[in-house]
Amino acid sequence: MPAAPRFTTEQDPADWCATIAILFLALLWWRLGIPSQIYFDEVHYVTAARHYNEGTRFNPEHPLLAKSILAAAIRWLGDEPLYWRVPSALAGAIGLFALGRLVWFVTGKRLVTLAAMFLVATNFLWFVISRIAMLDMIMVLFGMIALWLAASAVRLPHQGRWRLVLAGVAMGLALGAKWSIAPLLLVPGLVFLICKLRDHGWRGLYRRNGGAVPGITLVEAGLWLGLVPLAVYWLTYWQGFFWTKNPIDPFDPLGWHAYMLQLQDSVTRPHPYRSVWYEWIVNWRAIWFLYQDVDGAYRGILLIGNPFTMLAGLPALGWCLWAGFRHGRGDALVFAGFYALSLLFWALSGKPVQFYYHYLLPAAFLMVCLALALDDLWQRKDRWRWLAPTTLLASLAMFIHFYPILSAGPLCCGRPSFEYWMWLRSWR
Repeated sequence: MPAAPRFTTEQDPADWCATIAILFLALLWWRLGIPSQIYFDEVHYVTAARHYNEGTRFNPEHPLLAKSILAAAIRWLGDEPLYWRVPSALAGAIGLFALGRLVWFVTGKRLVTLAAMFLVATNFLWFVISRIAMLDMIMVLFGMIALWLAASAVRLPHQGRWRLVLAGVAMGLALGAKWSIAPLLLVPGLVFLICKLRDHGWRGLYRRNGGAVPGITLVEAGLWLGLVPLAVYWLTYWQGFFWTKNPIDPFDPLGWHAYMLQLQDSVTRPHPYRSVWYEWIVNWRAIWFLYQDVDGAYRGILLIGNPFTMLAGLPALGWCLWAGFRHGRGDALVFAGFYALSLLFWALSGKPVQFYYHYLLPAAFLMVCLALALDDLWQRKDRWRWLAPTTLLASLAMFIHFYPILSAGPLCCGRPSFEYWMWLRSWR
């Protein structure tokens, strides 16, 4: 098994990462304004954005930042479907670039980086969620930037301080968009703590040498990765401090969060698209975001994972765990750990009603695990090498095949045509 290479910036694929992100944005932009009406959970967040522009409270069970960004888009560009979705589309493209930078700084492998971006772009979830005015992609954007900056601080310790500072700011912004990212935001600080304790014990509190980022003490890291994110997070509620009715008390964050949790736990009514984490893993339950006669044709938007790569990623996840523990592949363990941590959040969550779109983050990390496994197959140069390019082609073929039902395209045979894509009864 090829070992992880020594990290070097000489083969940095930043230009190719940017190219893939730009092409992905162009694909997102096609028919972004269709349907020309609110659909699925846009009813909550577009309505909240309109209320925010009027200075009133709405949808208080979620943090404010993503809805405030949506409100700004409406205020600056106009209250039209295309403009509601611009923030998610930009977040999806830039977030894909940030994911690529994270993969590069963790693995140091050019092919893995580009393959991971390609697999995520064609895994269906990233594309569909980037085209709807919801909170998730804005959360993912800032979360990926935070993890990218934290990983790059480890690889480039001479730039470590400013990268950790910006990572802390991005962490606060990610949490201010949606709480689902919270478990992943703990990872950089925990890694820093473990490395310092390993090298110096509790003397690492004030020692600059050693650790994940030489030159940074444990106390300083606690500032950038602990206090700064919390301060930035609370500042994302700034608009709510000035609501004309029932404003947030800026001096009572605990009381406000207790109220938010109470509201989230109160949503117990059964939903036809409700699902649980073990169904997400096997791509069992789909969500119809849209299926109706709109804008001159029957159109549909189906949220489901890529039928090939979502399942192919599972043995790749097992390979990452095996390679990590048996052969010391830290890069494989990192992304397998990210997958497990982001999924465990929902498995242990007390939230009574969950949906397949909550699999967005785990699915992205699963695709990185698949890219790592494919790279290992490619580097072996044995009879199984052909599986690597074939997997990428299969992922693209599935994306092209399902594209009409992912992008609100006109369906050729009218209302019954959805059955063409319904491979499982549970997808209906």
